[in-house]
Formats: sequence, C-alpha cells, structure tokens
Amino acid sequence: MRVLVVEDEAKLAGLLGRGLREEGHTTDVAGRGEDALWMARATPYDVVVLDVMLPGLDGFATCRQLREAEIWTPVLMLTARDAVDDRVRGLDAGADDYLVKPFSFAELLARLRALARRTPHERPTVLEVGELRLDPAGRRVWRGATELELSPKEFALLEVFMRRPGQALSRLDLIERAWDLAYEQRSNVVDVYVRYLREKVDRPFGRHSIETVRGVGYRLQGDA
Repeated sequence: MRVLVVEDEAKLAGLLGRGLREEGHTTDVAGRGEDALWMARATPYDVVVLDVMLPGLDGFATCRQLREAEIWTPVLMLTARDAVDDRVRGLDAGADDYLVKPFSFAELLARLRALARRTPHERPTVLEVGELRLDPAGRRVWRGATELELSPKEFALLEVFMRRPGQALSRLDLIERAWDLAYEQRSNVVDVYVRYLREKVDRPFGRHSIETVRGVGYRLQGDA
C-alpha cells in the first residue's frame, strides 16, 4: 500500500512512518491539513491516516475538502477524542473509519488493509495472478507451492503489479505507487527492481510473466 500519514505530533508521526515502512508500505508524512490536500491531489494513495487535531485546517475540514475535490481515497481518522459526537462528525465529513488514541499498531495495520480492499472495488485478502499468490497481511508470496523471499521494495513493487494484472504500467506509475516522496529519483531504479523481481519470481520457474511494454513500461501477465 501507499499511505499518507497526516499527523502534527512529530514523535507519533515518526513512529507511524517508520512502522509502516518496516511493514513494507510506501509512506509519506504531512504535518498540516493544507499539505495533505496537495499531496493527495498529486499522488494516488491507497489510504490516508488523518489526525483530527491539526494546526490550520483540522482533520474534519481536511477530510471534507478531500471529498469536495472528488478524492475518494479511504480515510482513517485518528484522535484522542472518544466522544460519540466527534466520531459522528468525522464520519459525516467523509471519513471511512475512526481509531481513538492510544491504539494498537497491529489494529491500525488491520484497519488500513481493510480500507484498502474497499476501493475502487472490493479486493481479495490474498491476491492471485496465475500461479502467483501474494498475502499483503502476512507479507508472503508464492509461485505455485514455492514460497519466495522478497525484499520489502520487491514485495511492494510486485503488489503494485498484482493489483493491476494485465495493465501496462509506466515507470512513473510504478514509482508513484512503490516509492515515497523522500525517494531521490534515479532513472533506472524501476528497471533495476523489475530485474530483481524477474530473477526471483520468473526465471527459476521458466516463466516470463513480467513483460516489457516497449515505449511504456511493464505489465504482469498471469499465464506467461
């Protein structure tokens, strides 16, 4: 998943960003609602983690403006408030779920996975394309009966392909979904990681499922 964390408390923002990245999720962090708005307009996030108490635009106003801009990325609101009225206000502003601080990081991850499966259509908990199976929750991948060992970035890139089987994805598409904004772009990084993936998921099995689309980028086919 690509996640946007909007949290002005530096310590919590750092912990969330680091924890999500350690779980293999591409994660950007914003400290203000105004920053979250332009970042969400510019980047296709799978889910937004949005704190209610923010300087400037609060979480309610930020969520409302996201929806007014027709950005339908699922939003999980975080807050120290536990009053029913605040939960109702957040959901009415367009949030999809609500988590009260303090919270379990494991529960946060589970809620994010559930939200990511809901849009733009229902997504399975385990992705399958041909002989490939990928479990986002367990961070596991198989080719047939063989479990594969992938680095976090290889896993993230394969998940992007498997969520869009048969689609030709440009290098920019892949960078936007598998690398965060702190990434210092190098022109060949996608090609390098596609080569790594092919060495692990295709060549040992005599397959050619990750295809080069000349002039565009790459495509994952299930039966190649």
